[in-house]
Order: sequence, then structure tokens, then C-alpha cells
Amino acid sequence: MLHKNISNYNIILASGSPRRQQFFKDLGLEFSIELKPVEEVYPPRLRHFEISDYLAQLKALPFKDKLSSNDILITSDTIVWHNEIALGKPTTTTQAFQMLKSLSNATHEVITSVCFTALDFEKTVNSVTKVTFKALTDNEINYYINTYKPFDKAGGYGIQEWIGYIGVTKLEGSYFNVMGLPTDVVYRVLNEMVS
Repeated sequence: MLHKNISNYNIILASGSPRRQQFFKDLGLEFSIELKPVEEVYPPRLRHFEISDYLAQLKALPFKDKLSSNDILITSDTIVWHNEIALGKPTTTTQAFQMLKSLSNATHEVITSVCFTALDFEKTVNSVTKVTFKALTDNEINYYINTYKPFDKAGGYGIQEWIGYIGVTKLEGSYFNVMGLPTDVVYRVLNEMVS
């Protein structure tokens, strides 16, 4: 079991996301939260999981000189990939509406990359989930944006919220990945690292 093997390690979660923090608690892991500001900019040539891999690794850089021998740093990034474009977090109501309108009656991919960094080791893994939305009406989109204000979420939505309840018709892959962390992958890689 992971809990026994990992007790000698200090897990550092570099994420301000309350959902990711809750996942770590629900996995029964003891961890600390450390945040360092990073400008999340990636080279325009990158595509698909290359983007989230790059950003997850970028978030680890400020910590690398400060890691101790028993530290395991975990950084991650989630993007929504649709029509060959990475959708980030919307900054305005108009942007959120345009994002959800483009996802309406279509299938997109949610990609989360997780970077595990130790003193002499780094591994980045990613998980891809396909999500299909029904045709969303303008009223449904506006209600969701005005009520839930999804400006902290890639693609402008949270699957665990109202829009997911009424809009998602098909899911291929990890549900938790769409929420921001492929918990099965995190559990597997941590097991591999400490066993």
C-alpha cells in the first residue's frame, strides 16, 4: 500500500487549486502546499499534451534548487483541447460564453499533465479524457456563467457543476482528470517512486 511506503517522503503539492488539494486529502496522502508564481506561457509550436507537459514542468522549475533528498514535488496543468486550440481559463463573461458555445454539441479533450520531481528524478505523465456536450442553449450557458462564474477553470466549465449535470452526454477516460487531476495516475506513479 502506498501509505506505508510513502511515510518517509515529504510530498509537496505546488497547486493553489482547492480541487487538487482535496484529491490529495481524499487519497489519504500527507502533504504540504507550496506556491511559487510562474508565468504560464508556452512556445506556440507546442500542441496537445506537449502544452500541459511543458507547463507542469515549468511550474517545477522554481523549486528545483530547494528540494531535499526525501522531497517529492508534484506540479500539474490542465488544458481543454478543442478544434486544434488549447482553451485556457476565461477572463471575461464573453470569453466564457464563446468557449462554452464552441464546446456545445461537440466532443473535446481535457488533458492534465502531472510532473513528479525529486532531487535526482523527474517524470511527467499525462491523461486525456474525451468529453461530449449536448447542444447547449444560450440561456443554459448564460445561467451557468452567471451562477457559477467558472473563470478559474480551463475551458470555462467544471464538470462537477450544474453544466456537467445537464450537458455532458458522454465521457471517455478519467472523470477526475476532467476535474483537474488524474488520481489513478498520481497513485500509480507515487507507488512506483517509493516502492
